[in-house]
Amino acid sequence: MSARTTKPHEIVERALELSTADGCVVIADEHSSANLRWAGNALTTNGVTRGRTLTVIATVDGAEGTASGVVSRSAVTAQDLEPLVRAAEEAARGAGPAEDAQPLVAGVPESPDFADAPAETSSAVFAGFAPALGESFARARAGKRELYGFAHHELTSTYLGTSSGLRLRHDQPNGTLELNAKSPDRSLSAWAGRSTRDFTDVDPGAMDRELAERLGWAERRVELPAGRYETLLPPTAVADLLIYQLWSSAARDAAEGRTVFSKPGGGTRVGERLSSLPLTLRSDPREPGLESAPFVIAHASGDDASVFDNGLALEPTEWVSEGRLDRLVTTRHSAALTGLPVAPAVDNLVLDAGGGRSLSEMAASTERGLLLTCLWYIREVDPATLLLTGLTRDGVYLVEGGEVVGAVNNFRFNESPVDLLGRATEAGRTEKTLPREWGDWFTRAAMPALRVPDFNMSSVSQGV
Repeated sequence: MSARTTKPHEIVERALELSTADGCVVIADEHSSANLRWAGNALTTNGVTRGRTLTVIATVDGAEGTASGVVSRSAVTAQDLEPLVRAAEEAARGAGPAEDAQPLVAGVPESPDFADAPAETSSAVFAGFAPALGESFARARAGKRELYGFAHHELTSTYLGTSSGLRLRHDQPNGTLELNAKSPDRSLSAWAGRSTRDFTDVDPGAMDRELAERLGWAERRVELPAGRYETLLPPTAVADLLIYQLWSSAARDAAEGRTVFSKPGGGTRVGERLSSLPLTLRSDPREPGLESAPFVIAHASGDDASVFDNGLALEPTEWVSEGRLDRLVTTRHSAALTGLPVAPAVDNLVLDAGGGRSLSEMAASTERGLLLTCLWYIREVDPATLLLTGLTRDGVYLVEGGEVVGAVNNFRFNESPVDLLGRATEAGRTEKTLPREWGDWFTRAAMPALRVPDFNMSSVSQGV
């Protein structure tokens, strides 16, 4: 292969040819991104980037078992291939047997577009969005508020090839929009975010109108002490909490007694009821608008992923079914250890509540409670209960008699998402949402608002 050959599928094939290991997996990720940033009702920067990351996973059979070595590098060219492959093989030969070793996945039909050029994004993705954003700037100036934020779109084409014959390809678009509105003196702030595949389904004007309403609510200030309050959690906050729950649901950890899903005395809580509401928490790589890779792409092994599972088909999975815990995340290895079905993680998450009302309709039937905007700085306190702590941000509003009567101070909270599912008394209508805290890592989510009668605001926070 000449130095000029840079097509990703050819790099995958050449890396496999160079391998002298007993098994080899090669993952080529071709990245492109475009972004816009703005501040004070004016665009400030924009840009487009391109990049490539190549991961080589070598497996070496030995008398005591199979070892694996993983090496990833960016900006890989043809000349870099052999040193990269040799480094992965050296890592495998220097490692002990891999506990998660399994035969490499085989027998999956080749992706018909495996040899095609990678998909790419560009500033053209903002062709319809940018003019609408400009109109929002004009309205904000007229309304004496300032808009800040950014729009980001990326497209990653992943090429997966293995010595067992797999040749798979997936194109993943991912877009996020975050918009902050502030009063001229910057004392008031409101936030809204959206996730999108292509920016054709986001309306900055509608978001600006939502933020203008929230800034109006904040003109009256009410100080409240720490305590337990009836609280309306918007979809973005629910997403942040349940994404962390999903990340904490490895079956092996549960079976070994280390998580909230561990059963006292041994085993897991699979089959137990977590909520009296008919809530179904699920993932589906073919979920409309939230499509994700339909096969495992694992750049490293851990309790919830295995490099040996690369290429394994992903299917619709219900983690919680009608309120009962139905699945925990398993690799082929951890499924065999725990006796649970194979259920690899899928890169989206949906909470279905069977219809329900909008957040504004839920607020209209609230006698007295708090309406949150979003959560941030979420950290784990106790894995045994999945107790999390974090802060509210960009607007906590007091609802009385079905009306928002003002903004209150921010709080630190202490809550477990598993406990919240059990205590929630109402779930609203499921809608696509952008998690505020985890939006850099997990964007494909659809959640309802939740009504919690006794959300634990553990202390007052001075944050905005």
